[in-house]
This record gives sequence, C-alpha cells and structure tokens, in this order.
Amino acid sequence: MTYVIAESCVDLMDRSCVDVCPVDCIYTGDRKLYINPAECIECGACEPECPVDSIVLEQQAADSEAAYIADNAAFFYDVLPGRVAALGDPGGASAIGPVGADTPLVAALPPRES
Repeated sequence: MTYVIAESCVDLMDRSCVDVCPVDCIYTGDRKLYINPAECIECGACEPECPVDSIVLEQQAADSEAAYIADNAAFFYDVLPGRVAALGDPGGASAIGPVGADTPLVAALPPRES
C-alpha cells in the first residue's frame, strides 16, 4: 500500500507534504502532486501536512478518491501527454524537478476557481 494524492490537490499544490517527505517521493505535475508508489515508504509524514486533506492511504481511500489510486500510478508508468517515455521510478523528485505534465484525468478537470 502507498499514499495517494486525490483531486483536492489540483491547482492548489501547497507542497507542505513535499517538505516533510523523508524519501523525496512526491513529484510535481503541471496542476497536481503525485506520490511514487514504488518509492513511498508509507511513513505517513505527508498526510497531516496537507491543508486540504488530499493525501490518503490507498487502502483507506473513499469511493470518490478511488480513481486517483490508478491515476497516481499512471503518472509514473504511462507515457504522459507531451512526453516520449514514462517517468518510471527516478529515485527522487528533487533530481528531476517539475515534470510539467499531468495524467489525462487531471488535465481534463476544469480549472479550480480561487
């Protein structure tokens, strides 16, 4: 099991979770953050830091968050729009910086009004 980031992160990306992650497994898409399922050690440090309660343990995801379990993995293992290869498991988000792309699910969401 791993932690996932759900829809409430879209267009917010507070990044408090990134600052406390001991293994640097939270990656920056264009509109949302994503947790690498192979790199996450399930420590839970990120969950209480999220100001919009978007981070949930995969096995505790509500029905409304279920689509984000597969979507979170898709960010790493599917080829994202505008990219030529899947991101995979790079071993740390800080080494690659912002990815600049999102999954089709997130990219299709209407912009969040501020």
